[in-house]
Amino acid sequence: MSSAVAEAAAPAVAPFSPSTPAPPPRRATAVAWRLVRATSVIVAFLALWEVAPRVGLVDKVFLPPFSEVVEAWFALAANGQLWEHVSASLSRALAGLLVAIAVSIPLGVAIAWYRPVAEFLNPLLELFRNTAALALLPVFVLILGIGETSKVALVIYASSFPILLNTISGVRMVDPLLVKSARSLGLSPIRLFQKVILPAAVPTIFTGLRMAAASSILVLIAAEMVGAKAGLGYLITASQLNFQIPNMYAGIVTIALVGVAFNGVLVAIEDRLSGWRHTT
Repeated sequence: MSSAVAEAAAPAVAPFSPSTPAPPPRRATAVAWRLVRATSVIVAFLALWEVAPRVGLVDKVFLPPFSEVVEAWFALAANGQLWEHVSASLSRALAGLLVAIAVSIPLGVAIAWYRPVAEFLNPLLELFRNTAALALLPVFVLILGIGETSKVALVIYASSFPILLNTISGVRMVDPLLVKSARSLGLSPIRLFQKVILPAAVPTIFTGLRMAAASSILVLIAAEMVGAKAGLGYLITASQLNFQIPNMYAGIVTIALVGVAFNGVLVAIEDRLSGWRHTT
């Protein structure tokens, strides 16, 4: 009798059917929802940009509708000016960023791992990390001239500290148990860095890389506004001086697109290098 009552009280479980569709993965749904929200915000902003000058909320002379900016952007792309300025800025930013990566990551690992190196370099790092890159622009121009060298050097300076500081933080935050386990297995110092330290520090290092990419674009645009014959900063300044306002905003929009592209590439590389985090 008791077994019959228990069977009656037990909830019915539907048998598994291969034809029953599985629910969508939660990760994919969350990503899709974030994409929809981000897209809706951008569309709302662009719609406000389009409507505000047309209804008189802002002066149409100083803030043209977004459609006019798009027309100016395609006109610059059609006559080749846009690619000329984008390629000039990208070459400078990438050159400076690559040099900063090549110098800052090994130096950050050395500072984080070897106490004598940290004690020797920390006072110098504290001095320069609090000095704004743009404040040193006149110094770079005086020493290196107004050409390409000073602009690339400024990008190197601005990009180095985010990478360096995040590398130091990433290496120091590695779980000590992982290090002890690797050493107990007889891993050499080189293999320890290759198999344990660097993979565990990759997320933090890439946070620094993304910050450095944004900094490289910002300081480069400011440097190009001061003295350059090509580049997005030059395009914006020249358009403003000639009162070509749609062209000026086209240059600003291009800077935003370049920044988004930089960030997207770095996020894709980070996912590629730290894919093990999603499988554990």
